Amino acid sequence: MFTLPQKDFSAPTTCLGPACMQDLGSSHGDDLEGECSRKLDQKLPELPGVGDSAMLSPDTSYLSSRGRMIKWFWDSAEEGYRTYHMDEYDENKNPSGIINLGVSENKLCFDLLSWRLSQSDMQRVEPSLLQYADWRGHLFLREEVAKFLSFYCKSPAPLRPENVVVLNGGASLFSALATVLCEAGEAFLIPTPYYGAITQHVCLYGNVRLACVYLDSEVRVLASQVEPGRACGQEFPESGLRVVHGVKVKGLILINPQNPLGDIYSPEELQEYLVFAKRHKLHVIVDEVYMLSVFEESVGYRSVLSLERLPDPQRTHVMWATSKDFGMSGLRFGTLYTENQDVATAVASLCRYHGLSGLVQYQMAQLLRDRDWINQVYLPENHARLKAAHTYVSEELRALGIPFLSRGAGFFIWVDLRKYLPKATFEEEMLLWRRFLDNKVLLSFGKAFECKEPGWFRFVFSDQAHRLCLGMQRVRQVLAGKSQVAEDPPPSQSQEPSDQCR
Repeated sequence: MFTLPQKDFSAPTTCLGPACMQDLGSSHGDDLEGECSRKLDQKLPELPGVGDSAMLSPDTSYLSSRGRMIKWFWDSAEEGYRTYHMDEYDENKNPSGIINLGVSENKLCFDLLSWRLSQSDMQRVEPSLLQYADWRGHLFLREEVAKFLSFYCKSPAPLRPENVVVLNGGASLFSALATVLCEAGEAFLIPTPYYGAITQHVCLYGNVRLACVYLDSEVRVLASQVEPGRACGQEFPESGLRVVHGVKVKGLILINPQNPLGDIYSPEELQEYLVFAKRHKLHVIVDEVYMLSVFEESVGYRSVLSLERLPDPQRTHVMWATSKDFGMSGLRFGTLYTENQDVATAVASLCRYHGLSGLVQYQMAQLLRDRDWINQVYLPENHARLKAAHTYVSEELRALGIPFLSRGAGFFIWVDLRKYLPKATFEEEMLLWRRFLDNKVLLSFGKAFECKEPGWFRFVFSDQAHRLCLGMQRVRQVLAGKSQVAEDPPPSQSQEPSDQCR
């Protein structure tokens, strides 16, 4: 069992400084002996079916066809999440409830965040904060965002506040960008596996699709770790690129660090993608929502905004949010940085529906400008806790002889459970997922990420020690063929975490 490092956070501690950015090396891990070839399936990208009329529920006359499609997404994609919220684990009130190792949230640093957000400098109310503001966001916030991104993205020149738009989270950013960049029915290229909710984000309002470029499913298993294929810009299929299965391609989506693999693109790889996109006049959306959640010192992360020169700055659009890096997924703050003023203005117009309250904007500006607290307190401790939790889950998986991908970034581990499927089908993958859910642990299955091969699952490790320990107990029970739901011991039998879980 792991124990999270703890400190007294009533005031800032001695300065540790921001993490040093190193050149991207090979994947870390004592048991990783090398890397496989990074290949791309050379077939044309596939388009996952969304909104197919045959899939929509015909049992309501109250909704339009668009409304039925939106309802279909909720009915089909949210089952596990809805089930979890109806039976959520609580160590006192519901110890046999569902442990959530499926949703990518950072639950490790509430103590740090609650202290910072409750300080007196966060509590301010004035008329301008209660009135309509510039739809791009208050200027004071956009100035702080520009300074924040300039520092942490290591941009070669200061970023400009007029290129910043703030919205209520990353989902709204994807939705707005898809709507203003694409005609209905057009598509973005995206390397898979990818964060599956993007399918909904780009489709529900904009009716935009995703053209999946599948990574080579061939992997090498090396002492419980795996190496998947990896796409590079020059390896995208050139033939028929602009029109895939009759659908026009308008852009490319990159997630860096990647979700669910945790991969980090090197500056050379980013440059290849951007040059490829410029050659085909494609927009590039770069989602950097995990950029400050790289917890292994040996991993070198470089933001696309750190590149000396963007090949096509008018078609390069960068996203960031506090949901992941600051563990504030419920607060709903996201930001777009784009040098294209037409795009910025169009997205800002949609902020009428996706904006932030003035009070939240003020709090975010105060948080982002507090460089001392971020560098001296929050980031070092957050990284230490993420690393401890990651180490615990990794050791549990190694003890079970389960291969997995370990990268040192993000909140998740990509786990190979193919040997537990009686047959290599997505139906069997779903049955295994349901067995986990029946045993009160929520995971994310590979098909939700458009993984090409059944049997892969994403394990989220960024949770408190007792919940993570109990969740892994339940995982072991399912994989051992047992159905008993593990619970915390009653108070009279309680033990220290390190004694009750190994």
